[in-house]
Amino acid sequence: MAKQALPIYKRQGFIPFLAVAFINAMVDLGHKIIIQNTVFKIYDGAEQIMFTAIVNGLILLPFLLVFTPSGFLADRFSKPKIMQWSALAAIIITLLITLGYYQGWFIFAFTMTFVLALQSAIYSPAKYGYIREISGIDRLAIANGLMQATTIVAILAGIFIFSILFEFQLQDQSYHSEQEIIQLIAPIGWALVGLSIVEYLLARQLPSIATSQQNLRFNWQHYRQGKLLKINLKTLSNSPIIWLSVLGLSLFWGVSQTLLATFPAFAKEVLNETNTVVIQGLLACSGIGIIIGSLTAGRLSNNSRPDKLIMVGTAGLICILFLLPQLNSAMNFAYAILAFGLFGGLVIVPLNTFIQHHAPLEKLGIILAGNNWIQNIVMISFLLLTLLAAVFHMDSQNILLALPVIAFIMTLIILKNR
Repeated sequence: MAKQALPIYKRQGFIPFLAVAFINAMVDLGHKIIIQNTVFKIYDGAEQIMFTAIVNGLILLPFLLVFTPSGFLADRFSKPKIMQWSALAAIIITLLITLGYYQGWFIFAFTMTFVLALQSAIYSPAKYGYIREISGIDRLAIANGLMQATTIVAILAGIFIFSILFEFQLQDQSYHSEQEIIQLIAPIGWALVGLSIVEYLLARQLPSIATSQQNLRFNWQHYRQGKLLKINLKTLSNSPIIWLSVLGLSLFWGVSQTLLATFPAFAKEVLNETNTVVIQGLLACSGIGIIIGSLTAGRLSNNSRPDKLIMVGTAGLICILFLLPQLNSAMNFAYAILAFGLFGGLVIVPLNTFIQHHAPLEKLGIILAGNNWIQNIVMISFLLLTLLAAVFHMDSQNILLALPVIAFIMTLIILKNR
């Protein structure tokens, strides 16, 4: 039977690939949750928003710094090899993180958020480029939907598992500082190490489908001078449909970053809730929504116009953002955040598919890395605005009230340049 006729889940390597993506997301999320929950336990109000924004910024910064090298590596070498090397690096990084927990080195553990994100930044273009290799053009939309759903399920699982483990380790314990907290939760680090080992073993099962481009060479001089960055961004902007898709994705994830950084403080003030499992559980509702929206978009993209899904999703996102700051009960928050994720799924799957479908195969790694770069520029910009608002003691409700206005204006600007 020809490859194109096989169901997506029967194609060689597809299930191990989803498993690798699942574990990679859980490892990244697990350490972030531990650091964020530690901040949540020690700080309140503006300080909490500020430190949470910094944590998220450390995760995004590597995607800016290694945009050009990560895209080159994904085009030059076999994408499964990149994923294997990255998984091996994750084992070393998580061992260092676990050491930091046991020693009570909070600043070291905080900084390792950046190092773990650096590994993900190198891994990301290879991962998303491999989707096209393993699924083919005919099943690209459904493969993107499954990938997005898998990643979100991993995030949801990570949020609940690591938050529950975090609270369990602190149960009936006395603590007064970040250092004391991470020493109490240190055994959780071995879960990160174990997951990284499983990820590496699964990554070794991935088949190499497309040939690597042996003739590619990295020009370090042009890289240092910033010329490669200009060339790669020009490659990204040469196709209007790719460029607009990148901008749309960037806006969604930028808004999401501000929501993630601000919501814990908002829920703490409005609901008087201090249990991290409840707070993270409310945020996890967005993940459930994204799963539903992603799978729906993956199915409908092959049978209807994807741009209609994007318009419906965008309108729904803005309406939810206007509604969210007005709510005052946990159940209403859960429904609203679920809807936010659902509409987000209707937007991100078609936009990712547009990028992968229209990118030339020989430039796919560079374009996907450029997509990461632009998205992270926008996300860091949103986080800097959030950080600035916190520094000037703007409360969480006012930050959330400003968010839909900014999103609406930026959507109009993007639509005007179609």
